[in-house]
Amino acid sequence: MDAPEILKKIRTLEIRTRGLVETAFAGDYHSVFKGRGMNFEDVREYQPGDEIRAIDWNVTARMGTAFVKKFTEERELTVMLVVDVSASGNFGSTTQSKRELAAEVACLLAFSAIRNNDKVGLILFTDRVELFIPPKKGRSHTLRLIREILFFQPQGRGTDPALALDYLNKIVTRRAVVFFISDFQTPDFSRALAVSGQRHDFVAIHIHDEREKLLPNIGIIMLEDAETGEQLEINTSERGTRTRFAQLADERAAELARILRRNNIDAISLKTNEDYLPALRSFFKQRERRIGVR
Repeated sequence: MDAPEILKKIRTLEIRTRGLVETAFAGDYHSVFKGRGMNFEDVREYQPGDEIRAIDWNVTARMGTAFVKKFTEERELTVMLVVDVSASGNFGSTTQSKRELAAEVACLLAFSAIRNNDKVGLILFTDRVELFIPPKKGRSHTLRLIREILFFQPQGRGTDPALALDYLNKIVTRRAVVFFISDFQTPDFSRALAVSGQRHDFVAIHIHDEREKLLPNIGIIMLEDAETGEQLEINTSERGTRTRFAQLADERAAELARILRRNNIDAISLKTNEDYLPALRSFFKQRERRIGVR
């Protein structure tokens, strides 16, 4: 794609996702992600029912009557988008690839964060860390993130989420909201995930395509692993082949669910052939009820 086409695609994505943020999503985002702590604001006279621990003893001694400290929530968050740009993300059996869906979801999350005055950073990874953009604010910064997610040309083809998570844990030292976006076609990464899940507010977003589970009945075809180049010829007209293919996909999904559940990681599953907004909103509503936010 040449520069005008790239700019047009980024602009189209911005218009669509900003519209969703303004009309449907920003309140969901704001309600379930809290700031890092509380900032001291002022003091006021003690009232019955106030916490004794909140009394400012220095002011109380000076004024001769009890005063308590007032605090406000430190709202600003650091949001990290950790996005898998390995070769398997280029696959898509519908109008968009997994990588394009990942970019649109990341764009929505980034604009939601910016609207809430949060900082957003980006890590792109394959079997190596391809790119790190430190967290910042602002529209131009957000558009740069989206451009990189859509059009960055990675050096690697494979997937190593453990390496990306180790890098995240080293480079982001304060607690952050982490959206980890991947198709999770990867070896086990439980150890690194356990550390990240404890350090950060971690949400896994699983991007997948229906053809990764359901084979069409179209006779003999050649399948190629996008990351390794390995090829396999199979006969899709055989029911047993199609059934076994679906079973293997289910087993992989179940194993991923077990890993995430064991580490208390929130997860969202999105498909390239479905509107992602209902699934995102449903997740945020469930999370809001679970943590008791009012």
